[in-house]
Amino acid sequence: MEALITKLAEAWGPSGFEHRVRDLIRAEVEPLADEVWVDALGNLICRVGEGPLRVMSAAHMDEIGVIVSHIDRQGFARFSNLGGVLPASLLGARVRFENGTIAPVGVENQFSKRNEIPRLEGFFLDLPAGSGVRPGDPGAFVGEALWQGERVIAKSLDNRLGCAVQIEALRRLREQGTPHTLFFAFTVQEEIGRRGAQTGAFALEPDFGIAIDITPAGDVPKASPSAITLGGGAAIKVRDTRHVVPGWVRDLLIVRAEEAGIPYQLDVMMLGATDGASIQLARAGVPTGGISIPARQVHTRSETALRGDIAAAVDLLVAVLANPIERPA
Repeated sequence: MEALITKLAEAWGPSGFEHRVRDLIRAEVEPLADEVWVDALGNLICRVGEGPLRVMSAAHMDEIGVIVSHIDRQGFARFSNLGGVLPASLLGARVRFENGTIAPVGVENQFSKRNEIPRLEGFFLDLPAGSGVRPGDPGAFVGEALWQGERVIAKSLDNRLGCAVQIEALRRLREQGTPHTLFFAFTVQEEIGRRGAQTGAFALEPDFGIAIDITPAGDVPKASPSAITLGGGAAIKVRDTRHVVPGWVRDLLIVRAEEAGIPYQLDVMMLGATDGASIQLARAGVPTGGISIPARQVHTRSETALRGDIAAAVDLLVAVLANPIERPA
């Protein structure tokens, strides 16, 4: 999966502008799925199997980015955020626009106020002459994917890792088979409100849902309290700020992990949410779980994860989708 993760993580695809990533994913999944289509909002949907239970697995394609609000009198681009951009990570970052222009991020009063972190309006993009960049143009951060032993370090592991996990799971299930009708959704606009998952789940009408994403690890200095660690295995969601996983769904994932000897940990997210928060609210409601990959430096250009945790997430997703899913009476 290394080459696939590298290709996806380095791809350009800020929220609302996921078409380039979608094209890369479509080329991977078309030989594997029974049916592939793009819906009205831009989600890529892959169907495999024809069982009685309709199951939706979702991983978002978009990444955090910026959008130009205006060009100031000096020719510098001012911008707003697409998703949870962290001001502390901006100075010196590089932003790529779809036309290929790359602009470094500068900050007002760089030296006189070097101990202060301004709001987004204190930063600017240093555009080259004749860049062709205009107000309304989106940009994504530039970052190379690096592999060091067990580690991968890259921008947009959130959530290109989830996309890679779904692709690999689809590949295995194509060979193993499934008793269900599976819909693998590669969703849009998660970083700005889980919009693709909401419309996708409404249209697909799943009986069961599962969201694949990353989750912040708590094993770094002064992190928010969390039991999640790199190397601890797949993270089975219990709760986030917008989603409480039904007990039987959580237990199903735990049982599948233990049956297959897959390392896992239980995830109670104190900040943020995933596509599962929107899937659960579709139509009359959908019992929904979550599998996440632990990561450090989330929402920076150096998000960090481990091979073993990625592999555990694939193994667990396959174990869940290849076996019966029975809702308790």
